[in-house]
Amino acid sequence: MSHRVYLPGAKIGVMGGGQLGRMFAIAARRMGYRIHTFAPGDDTPTGQLADVEISASYDDEEAVRNFAKGVDVLTFEFENIPLQTVEWASEHCEVRPGGEVLHTAQHRLREKEFLARNGFPLPAFRSVADRAELTRAIDETGLPCVLKTAFFGYDGKGQQKIMSHIAAQDASLDGGPFVLEAFVHFEREISVVIARGADGRAEVFDVCENLHRDHILDLTLVPARISDRTGQAAQELARGIAEKIGLTGVLAVEMFLMPDGSLLVNELAPRPHNSGHFSFDACVTSQFEQQVRAVCGLPLGSPALLKPCAMANLLGDLWSRGEPDWSAALDFPDVKIHLYGKSRPVPGRKMGHLVAFGPDAETAAAHVREARSALTVNRNVVNHGACDEVQC
Repeated sequence: MSHRVYLPGAKIGVMGGGQLGRMFAIAARRMGYRIHTFAPGDDTPTGQLADVEISASYDDEEAVRNFAKGVDVLTFEFENIPLQTVEWASEHCEVRPGGEVLHTAQHRLREKEFLARNGFPLPAFRSVADRAELTRAIDETGLPCVLKTAFFGYDGKGQQKIMSHIAAQDASLDGGPFVLEAFVHFEREISVVIARGADGRAEVFDVCENLHRDHILDLTLVPARISDRTGQAAQELARGIAEKIGLTGVLAVEMFLMPDGSLLVNELAPRPHNSGHFSFDACVTSQFEQQVRAVCGLPLGSPALLKPCAMANLLGDLWSRGEPDWSAALDFPDVKIHLYGKSRPVPGRKMGHLVAFGPDAETAAAHVREARSALTVNRNVVNHGACDEVQC
């Protein structure tokens, strides 16, 4: 398969300005690439490290076209970019992954229909547009179930758990369309990050075990505490999805491990993923460097895990009484701190993360929890400024 290669020195465009773009920019600049970023905000986490930061709406056709003319290849740090924006850009530069991949993954119903159509295992689901369809869908999927918005859902946003037919009458149907899913009594939540190059070759990271709090990822353990057989099945499932969707870039596949050992696909994210942040410190090649390599047409690197680790998210809640005491966390010699350059902490907003290492994932998880707990208040430090960046 022939494909165009963009060598170091080329200009990579990034749609989106959040922390995923920031870590992508670090990897790309280390390899000698120039980074241009486009997002509806300035001084974004990505923009702070970019060579060029463009602040404009994704609906601004002139701005999008001018941005695309100034780069060699374009990629994304989150998937909720309008398809029209991608089409405008693709007339002026190469876009990887392609717009069709984003179009599928940014809409829950399209994503689930793609998975079902291609024989990938997932929970029972139904499309819901009104109250009558909701009633029929509940009859078919059973109770309990979860009603989710089809668009713009992440970190538990746009989700309503329905426990009874009476509760269904109180469910909000504003902001539809919706997808109704059967509630899954899973054993563990896991994810697999896979990179696939323009030549079709793929590399798969170790399976991640994910622990959530209030629907937001709290802790990731790598390698996951699962059997080798289950791990291999999860990786092969991710390989199949990446190939079928025609990925060039990085894809995260979130899965449920069921009590009987089977796997169900929960969601897809066609870009680096929160659960893959560990790779920045713990792998030969991080998910961010893999994205650079893939979108630029270069051979992929090894995703081999150097040492068992655990990652803990740092949410804005930690700043509720003042600046966290970073020195206390760094008293742990096996802990690394990543902060995303967001100046306004808000409860629930991802402000950074910690990564800790150990002889096994459980020990690393204990270390990272202890380090996060040590982030006590330092009242002598004052926050300055405010974050107007949209994709926080």
